[in-house]
Amino acid sequence: MTQDKALVELLYSLADDDFILAYRGSEWLGLAPHIEEDVAYSSINQDMMGHATRLYRILEELGEGKADEISHLRKPEQFRNAILLEERNGEGTYLEKPDFDWAFAVVRNYFYTVHKKIRMESLRKSSYEPLKDTALKVSIELQYHLMHWDMWFKQLMTSTDEAKRRMTSAIERCWIEMNGVLSLGPMADEMTSKGYVASEEDMREKWLTHMKKTFEEINAPFPKRLAMSKGNGRQGEHTEDLKTALQTLSEVYETNPTAGW
Repeated sequence: MTQDKALVELLYSLADDDFILAYRGSEWLGLAPHIEEDVAYSSINQDMMGHATRLYRILEELGEGKADEISHLRKPEQFRNAILLEERNGEGTYLEKPDFDWAFAVVRNYFYTVHKKIRMESLRKSSYEPLKDTALKVSIELQYHLMHWDMWFKQLMTSTDEAKRRMTSAIERCWIEMNGVLSLGPMADEMTSKGYVASEEDMREKWLTHMKKTFEEINAPFPKRLAMSKGNGRQGEHTEDLKTALQTLSEVYETNPTAGW
């Protein structure tokens, strides 16, 4: 196993973020607002799962174990994804009375994708070559993901009173957890000093600058101070939502562990 704990922690946070959010996105299959969105959202989730796969395979090369096993068989406290990304889409389940919140999906994906773009821009200058190569490839697809969620976010925020009410509620829900996404975790200083990624402060400032510009464009009040109310997923702190998600994912994997991604 590699001795560079900071690098491993960074790779897990990057991979787990995409893996868990892609899973939550996959639960929208057949439930999106219209058929065109169903196809587009499915494509985005497939891309994100592919990004996670690349990162898990780097971890495999570093001696962390087989990519399939570290993605599906770790315990919840071993995951490093932000708590916001693991939260359920809404009431019910995919197979039983799904009452999902599309406004929450749009806001969560938009906020996350903006930050992911900032992270990838940083990683394109990473001192760790495999991360640099991954960032270059991911950035191509990410450009289209951002265009997609930017369009949804702005259209709904400038639509009907009902749409704006739902979006405002989703913004408030995401804002109080967004610091968990922006966090690099307890080894942030080492990640930065070794040149793996830009500083947490630098990326947070760039994210806030982007957000302020977006809110100005749609003439919406800018939310108050960012927070992380349910814990820091970068430290293995998670909710029951992750536990149930991983139970589903591991059940599928254990049914046919020889299947490829």
